[in-house]
Amino acid sequence: MNGVLWASCGTGFAFFMTSLGAATVFLFGHVSRRRCGEDSGVTSGVLGGSMQRVFMGFAAGVMIAASIWSLLLPAMDEAKKQGDLGVIPAAGGFIIGVAFLIILDKKVRMLYKKKEMLSACGSRKTTLLISAVTIHNIPEGMAVGLAFALAAQYQNEAMLYASAMALAIGIGVQNFPEGAAVSLPLLQEDFSPRKAFLVGTLSGIVEPIFGIGAVFMAGNIRPYMPWLLSFAAGAMMYVVAKELIPTSASEDDDKGSIAVMGGFLLMMVLDVALG
Repeated sequence: MNGVLWASCGTGFAFFMTSLGAATVFLFGHVSRRRCGEDSGVTSGVLGGSMQRVFMGFAAGVMIAASIWSLLLPAMDEAKKQGDLGVIPAAGGFIIGVAFLIILDKKVRMLYKKKEMLSACGSRKTTLLISAVTIHNIPEGMAVGLAFALAAQYQNEAMLYASAMALAIGIGVQNFPEGAAVSLPLLQEDFSPRKAFLVGTLSGIVEPIFGIGAVFMAGNIRPYMPWLLSFAAGAMMYVVAKELIPTSASEDDDKGSIAVMGGFLLMMVLDVALG
């Protein structure tokens, strides 16, 4: 049970940092939001469009860097430790993740068409963004849980606990921009700051759930971690390529593109420094 306690603390910290990042919406509560059927006027429309590109660009940069350093590279390293060719589970899981999001996208399209809401307030795009980040948090929570489960099995090796704690802290710190990447774009939709904060927070709740579950199933889950990590990477990259980059791009405004670079740089530094 010691491993469960440590995993609860580690993934709980990661969840707290996601919530803290999501709380940044309260700093931007003044940003004009587009509501269904509402004409916000030329001035606020320009401001809203510019801010939306910045928020979406930042989310894209964060997700690209997280896909590489937090998911694909660890997936290949874990596969090599298991004696496999690292690129096979990384590529296979990535393709499955992309296919899963394509299917999810089509299902969501059908759902909103039935409700005559396909174009209303970017509901489909919001659903895909939240789904991708939530999927991304699942293997991260498992990784923390497995690290503490391993440390609990070899309690005399203090370095294993130190390594597990470093992993939990690293994931927790990088979850701050991820929480913001989910919640901030929601301000451009029909979301109040409070509701955007709640959605951003809930995207991280899967980490303690799956982290604690991984402790109980440590022996069965570990062989599939490379596939799970790369699956999450594929899901995230699909959303980046399909929705976030196109939304952030503009021929007349470089703010969205700069935000992509800024989000990527921030996440890269966090992943490399805390990895």
